Amino acid sequence: MKMWRPGITGKLFLAILTTCIVVLILMHWAVRISFERGFIDYIKHGNEQRLNLLSDTLGEQYAQRGNWRFLRHNDHYMFQLLRSFDRDPDNDINMPPHGWRTQFWVTDAGEKMLVGPPPPIPRDGMRRAIRVNNEIVGWVIASPVERLTRSTDINFDRQQRRTSWLIVVLSILLAAGATFPLARGLLRPVKRLVEGTHRLAAGDFASRVNPGTNDELGRLAQDFNRLASSLEKSQQMRRAFMADISHELRTPLAVLRGELEAIQDGVRQFTPDTVASLQMEVATLTKLVDDLHQLSLSDEGALAYQKRPIDIIALLEMAAGIFRERFHSRSLAINLALPDDVTVFGDPDRLSQLFHNLLENSLRYTDKGGQLTISGQITGNQLILTFADTAPGVTDQQLDKLFERFYRTEGSRNRASGGSGLGLSICQNIVEAHGGHIRAEHSPFGGVSIKVALPLDTALQRTK
Repeated sequence: MKMWRPGITGKLFLAILTTCIVVLILMHWAVRISFERGFIDYIKHGNEQRLNLLSDTLGEQYAQRGNWRFLRHNDHYMFQLLRSFDRDPDNDINMPPHGWRTQFWVTDAGEKMLVGPPPPIPRDGMRRAIRVNNEIVGWVIASPVERLTRSTDINFDRQQRRTSWLIVVLSILLAAGATFPLARGLLRPVKRLVEGTHRLAAGDFASRVNPGTNDELGRLAQDFNRLASSLEKSQQMRRAFMADISHELRTPLAVLRGELEAIQDGVRQFTPDTVASLQMEVATLTKLVDDLHQLSLSDEGALAYQKRPIDIIALLEMAAGIFRERFHSRSLAINLALPDDVTVFGDPDRLSQLFHNLLENSLRYTDKGGQLTISGQITGNQLILTFADTAPGVTDQQLDKLFERFYRTEGSRNRASGGSGLGLSICQNIVEAHGGHIRAEHSPFGGVSIKVALPLDTALQRTK
């Protein structure tokens, strides 16, 4: 038989209710102890007042009569005397109402009993001396009050105890009635999070939860929504990435297959031109695979960075010199406006790869007869490098997507120029790995301007 196990709502309800029950029971016992002690102290205080009144009154009676004959074995006189104390309206001493709650004895100076219940006389009872002319002529003794003995007092105590337990039971029922909706209300955001997590784990990345409140659970729900949004975006990017990869690989493979089938069927002759065409498609595939490998390594942080202080201006001038002849062959010019020397802390190989990708990007996507202007300036603790080329340009919407993988703009900046659409994504990873940032803007010359901000070598700056 399967055991019933309460859920988190039941556990919270039982925890709060158990705490309330324990607190109520402890309060009940504390009140009971306080009441019993207070009630007994109240009786003791009344007995002390009676002892004082008895000793004073009996002292006056003794002074008038000169002996104890009037009191000896006269219990009725004693009873009437005590009743007179309780009924006397002129008595300004606060006494318990109506009658004896304890037993009283009166003895002479030699402690021989004059009046009272049958012996023995308690030794630990309260006593007061009866004095006449500063001489002790007798004693008034009361039995010790350690517990309730009179039936009316016992009944009153029982009534108070029943009332106290009734209040405890009603309080527990009230706590149970208030605790259950409170527990459900407190855990409602948790249940929403649990349901949302189940949907998210099942692959529903569009799952969202309503925060509801601004407390810790509300902030947790907001974090959950951000996580779900990130997972949804990652899934969309992964699907788009796989679709782009398959699309990029399909085209050169289709060309290769068509060329080989044409040669196999005798439609085309196996000539050096045919081999060159095949080699071009193979080179396109090789470049795409290399770019994908570089991008995957940079995404995972697996690219090896061997950083050291380097003169980045010399490195950029070297890269521009390598590309100058290729730019000249396409009637493009490279203009440099750089500081004399700037030192950054970085990996020269990765920074060279960054500059080569940016130069390759301008070379492929700039119309003939145009130019690329590379400028640099130091702003604060950063070096700002700007790669601004001429037409064609891009729209604002296209500008925001330039660093997305496999993204190409329409017109001149398309596949026909030979790019894989991964170069700028690799550039972004390299720049971020060096603690900088990269962004695209409209070029003042009509094309695209890529701005790279790299931090200067702070250790070298401190020594200067």
